[in-house]
Amino acid sequence: MQTAEIRRRFLQHFEQRGHTVVPSASLVSPDPSLLFTVAGMVPFIPYLTGREPAPFPRATSVQKCVRTLDIEEVGKTTRHGTFFQMNGNFSFGDYFKEGAIQHAWELVTGAVADGGLGFDPDRIWVTVYLDDDEAAEAWHRIAGLPVERIQRLGKKDNYWHTGADGPGGPCSEIYFDRGPEYGPDGGPLVDTAGDRFLEIWNLVFMQYELTDVRSKEDFRIVGELPKKNIDTGMGLERVAFLLQGVDNMYEIDEVAPVLHRGAELAGVTYGKDHEADVRLRVVADHVRSGLMLIGDGVTPGNEGRGYILRRLLRRAVRSMRLLGVDAASLPELLPVSRDAMSSSYPELATDFDRISAVAYAEEEAFRRTLTSGTALFDTAVREARTAGTPALSGEQAFSLHDTYGFPIDVTLEMAAEQGVTVDEAGFRALMQQQRDRARADARAKRTGSVDVLAYRRLLADHGPTDWQAYRTLRTDSRVLGLVADLAGEDGGAATPAGPGEVTRVVLDRTPFYAESGGQVADAGTLSWAGGRAEVLDVQRPVKGLVVHQVRVLEGELTEGAELTAEVDREWRLSACQAHSGTHVVHAALRQVLGPQALQSGSYNRPGYLRLDFAWQGALTSAQRHDIEDVANAAVRADHRVSATYMTLPEAQAIGALALFGETYSEKVRVVEIGGPWSRELCGGTHVAGSAQIGTLALTGESSVGSGARRVEAVVGIEGFRYLARERDLVRQLGELLKSPTDGLVDRVGGILSRLRETEREIAELRAQQTQAAAGSLAAGAKDVGGVAVVTASPAGLSGGDLRTLALDVRGRLGERPAVVLLASESGGKVALVAALNPAAQERGLSASDVLRAAAAPVGGRGGGKPDVAQGGGTDPGGIPAALQAGEEAVSTAAGR
Repeated sequence: MQTAEIRRRFLQHFEQRGHTVVPSASLVSPDPSLLFTVAGMVPFIPYLTGREPAPFPRATSVQKCVRTLDIEEVGKTTRHGTFFQMNGNFSFGDYFKEGAIQHAWELVTGAVADGGLGFDPDRIWVTVYLDDDEAAEAWHRIAGLPVERIQRLGKKDNYWHTGADGPGGPCSEIYFDRGPEYGPDGGPLVDTAGDRFLEIWNLVFMQYELTDVRSKEDFRIVGELPKKNIDTGMGLERVAFLLQGVDNMYEIDEVAPVLHRGAELAGVTYGKDHEADVRLRVVADHVRSGLMLIGDGVTPGNEGRGYILRRLLRRAVRSMRLLGVDAASLPELLPVSRDAMSSSYPELATDFDRISAVAYAEEEAFRRTLTSGTALFDTAVREARTAGTPALSGEQAFSLHDTYGFPIDVTLEMAAEQGVTVDEAGFRALMQQQRDRARADARAKRTGSVDVLAYRRLLADHGPTDWQAYRTLRTDSRVLGLVADLAGEDGGAATPAGPGEVTRVVLDRTPFYAESGGQVADAGTLSWAGGRAEVLDVQRPVKGLVVHQVRVLEGELTEGAELTAEVDREWRLSACQAHSGTHVVHAALRQVLGPQALQSGSYNRPGYLRLDFAWQGALTSAQRHDIEDVANAAVRADHRVSATYMTLPEAQAIGALALFGETYSEKVRVVEIGGPWSRELCGGTHVAGSAQIGTLALTGESSVGSGARRVEAVVGIEGFRYLARERDLVRQLGELLKSPTDGLVDRVGGILSRLRETEREIAELRAQQTQAAAGSLAAGAKDVGGVAVVTASPAGLSGGDLRTLALDVRGRLGERPAVVLLASESGGKVALVAALNPAAQERGLSASDVLRAAAAPVGGRGGGKPDVAQGGGTDPGGIPAALQAGEEAVSTAAGR
């Protein structure tokens, strides 16, 4: 049975039993504490914990998941993988243990012809928690399982909680007996390795309120939950390899094709050599994971999710190189993975141009640095062995990562292959320092140094902010709380704020837009009897709560104050112009370049926008003009701009574009400009008609990473001012060059052509002067210990010209031992060149030694080869001493 068919049967089984089929959430987790969605229940956590009411009593899903904690173990065994799919069914206060067991048993053992999975009931075992008599009795009564195949285990195996105070409860796991060839009889209680009795489904019975949670097994049960929930998880890949009659997940239909294509490219046979098998499994797993992550909008980078993706892709590429494949391998492997996965995820096929562009660019970038990075690594290994301490320092590992893009696990693997260790702690300390610096500003921007618990307390006490940003620019509001920067014993509550002081304010209602979706926060004022404050920033540090950072201008701002909150009208209009302009530019990009030019990020503030999108290579001048023309045609057409709420599946069905990496609720807001011409999921503020965007002018286009470009534009009055400046600049150039504006290009071209010709003539004259100088310098050579030595300081020569002169002089000194040392001052800097002929080298002289001696007096340094060395310095006054020091170095070496 194909994996996609198992997936279909699971969803159909539960849909027929009253469950709402919920599409898989993005691999990018909405939980800020997680990089990725790591379990099927993650999207349902708000409903399972009671933080939000569930929009349905029953649900089912097949959730895409990625776990990378044990990424270095992938391939070493057949148990570890990074991407996997979790089938789940959920009940929110509806059915409980009996229902969960009934549904599971019917699917697992139901006949294939009737939509079931067809497992042999006599090979099914289950476990329950030690004292969960209710579950044990239900299994015996509903499934008819004999008591000996219902085993009881403790908290370590059969109890679930989140790891924090909250809901939890016992669980029951379903196992399949693979047969005596895989291990001892006696059920999961005996087969602790889990090779024979393979767990395929876990049913969690969430029925208790837990507190004092200290570990998996150490917690206190407070009482029963008022509403009991069901959360189950069936590993799709595990069920697939059982039903497909293969030994492990690497051999199922969605993974094996990549493995076999990799083996074919490498000219090896899977199963013949353990080391090759490990590398092929790494390739099969990482290529699939990379495909799915890029599909959900993750792009390679040096932080967070992007770094994990980079690790996966680069480990796959290096594994193929270790298998002997030097050519680019992802163009051969990624399409195979797409074909294997698109039955379950058809969007992988329709979006493959974008996905492949990102992946192939990452491989090409790694291939460019792999040779130079490997050379650095080899040098570091040699130095470590020479020093008698076969270990790479944290600094060396960090350099490989920061300069050459080597993920630390690649460095660790390479080191292990060479029999050396790596100071991993030192590397991670340097990485943490880098992350701390990068995150400091973002953290301060979002919450300052406020303890987020202070915000959670306000949310719990007063409920979510009544947010009126879409409806009005002015509200009558009340101050619910002032929050200090540093939370102390008072939990972050602030004292009243006076003139000049900055504080954070939570209101019961607000018209201010909080920064999100790439749009900056509104500006405006808070006014009250005898006082006024300017709004500096607006954020949502916790879901549902809007927080205003303000500076008090007059009076005293206190908790409980009644005030008027008012958005700056011009600021909002300009912000709306920029955000609607972003949608227009995005639609224009896709119209001109094609549907693969999808937005990957944006930023807009009043009058300005920038948009990042998937694309390889710089845009041509013609493409930029076309994009600008299409965008301004849409502005002139005055398309109606509308916002409509609908379910996420409804939005997807009408083709609304979602920003990769964003997490959306069940109800989403779709913004349309000209109906289907621009249709995106968006929570920002917008103009009413596209003509209100005003002038739209593209101001720049640049690269922001592999397979990603950025366009920048100005709109509205800022767009007009930009074009006015361009007009004035053209007029001034015309006046300066005494040329009509329509002839400026030809006029400037002619000037540049004459300038290049003049520079060529100057270079020829300089070469002639250098040749003439070389003859006179060679004629003035001094004998120093039997070595012809020329030292001189011609003025105004660049390092390149000085090197040419030194080599010319050396060539004129014949076969006798000769040393040339030249120094030249230009622009306050010193250039140094030392050149020796073979006869001088046979006398034991080295250009590097001569240059090092000469560099010190001019405050410089340099190096090179035994025959030619070059360097520089910062003290022109030391040139005479430098030449003398170089001559003395020759004398000393020649006299040895």
